[in-house]
Amino acid sequence: MRETHQVFNQVPPLVDYNLFACDPALHDALAREGGGARATALDALGAQLGGAGILALGDQANRHPPVLATHDACGRRVDRVDFDPAWHHLSALLYASGVHSAAWLDPQPGAHVARAAAFYLHGQVEAGSLCPVTMTFAALPLLRAEPALWRTLAGRFAARDYDARDLPLAARRTLTVGMGLTEKQGGSDLRATTTTARALGAGGRGAEYALVGHKWFYSAPAADAHLVLARSADDALSCFFVPRWRPDGTRNAIRIERLKDKLGNRANASGEVEFDDAFGVLVDEPGRGLPALLTMAARTRLDCVLGSAALMRRALTEALHHARHRRAFGRPLLEHALMRNVLADLALESEATLALALHLAAAVDAGGEGEPGEGEAAASPAGESTGGDAAALARARRRILTPAAKFWVCKRAIAFTAECMEICGGNGYIEDGPMPRLLREAPVNSIWEGAGNVMCLDVLRALDREPEAATRLFDDLADSCAGEPRLVRALHALLPALSTSAAQQWQARALAAGLVLLTQAVLLRRHAPAAVADSFITSRFADTAAGTGDPLFGLLADPAAAPILLARAWQA
Repeated sequence: MRETHQVFNQVPPLVDYNLFACDPALHDALAREGGGARATALDALGAQLGGAGILALGDQANRHPPVLATHDACGRRVDRVDFDPAWHHLSALLYASGVHSAAWLDPQPGAHVARAAAFYLHGQVEAGSLCPVTMTFAALPLLRAEPALWRTLAGRFAARDYDARDLPLAARRTLTVGMGLTEKQGGSDLRATTTTARALGAGGRGAEYALVGHKWFYSAPAADAHLVLARSADDALSCFFVPRWRPDGTRNAIRIERLKDKLGNRANASGEVEFDDAFGVLVDEPGRGLPALLTMAARTRLDCVLGSAALMRRALTEALHHARHRRAFGRPLLEHALMRNVLADLALESEATLALALHLAAAVDAGGEGEPGEGEAAASPAGESTGGDAAALARARRRILTPAAKFWVCKRAIAFTAECMEICGGNGYIEDGPMPRLLREAPVNSIWEGAGNVMCLDVLRALDREPEAATRLFDDLADSCAGEPRLVRALHALLPALSTSAAQQWQARALAAGLVLLTQAVLLRRHAPAAVADSFITSRFADTAAGTGDPLFGLLADPAAAPILLARAWQA
């Protein structure tokens, strides 16, 4: 049989590379934000995660999504979620890295920045496995405030040898904690919750309850326990720790009705459940469910930013790899001027996103374990004075910038991954490669833990409740904008937000976007090479009163900046 053609000018798979070593922008951000002491460990992690076998696990876990088993062969109710082995392998890598707990339990300087960098590296392999780890991480401070419950959980939070077995808590080496908030009729309106909790004794904090109701989205239904919002006595919304197994070793009455058939995030299970007198323990005081759980949810927002940054980084590396190897019209794609413009602009966006994400992680290192959520009174600015100006500024960044970043970065990730797919041409659109998975994955971070409008309204609430914190944040930005007329003009356009009110909701998205872009510009101006900062300011703030960012990529004005931008995006 004669060979009819030879295969040439096709791009080899991007495998067996070090995700950390090839990323100069990550090295710089890690060092300046206080996580540089972990660089050696992160380099080893980057080499491990970039191996062909590990990268293949991300594809495998998404091609073989979890399956629900409601009953065993004898008809007994089991409500078990069966995962592909790739899922458990990826989860084991995450736990071995300590991203589920180490930054809380071993709070060394820069611990949250180093944890953010590890999360960012893992997210380039597979995004769905990050979800249970994020919720476990966010739940830890809340559970640590419950002495009796924490005594039974502390060792399992600290352990790093991931346990895939479906067993009672007492038999587990490690544990995963999910969230149960959303109901059919409520969505983001958590006050519409109808699930009820009946005290099995006198009731109160740490007491046992029986829960009845439903949850329309039950994040990670296979988790060992969930923190659940339900109505306790006097119709008060309270928070409950609801394990998969009762303390006596029997299965808890949590019926998994189905798993959601999602656009992306397919390796991860999301379920719909019913509680039929399910066992639970009251966490925090009765009636404090919304503040407690919204504080937990607020901690997940930074991970949404990091997860989107990771998707952007993986898409960018695939696009750069393709452009270096694919030839068109006699030259590699990367040598064509317009393609260099697009890739350099994407590299610029990725670096600005990473700089912001690690800056927000450093704000967690600088000042406390969490922020008040919707419905919870903010701490008095006077009470912050003992922490000094730096701690107060860190709080302002966490409370105001983090929801703004979640809104903007998660939106940008969708357009970003689509552009990278287009660079890879027809092969980028084919399921044999990673680009379709990355594009399907991108929207979830905009929706999960508060959609865009919720984030922008939270920015307004933070500005309204904490005017002194807002003033600190704006003063800090003003110092770094000095001498750059375009940034000064953008800052002045945002100043009316200092006296914000609910009447200004109409412009909440513009405010959040402008605040993020200004912060990114300031960070690049402070820390990046001049060509990087100048490219960002010129492209995102030219001829506008306040930056809004163009939805298109490839509009950079100065071709001389491209070599610097591309070199910072990929270190061979």
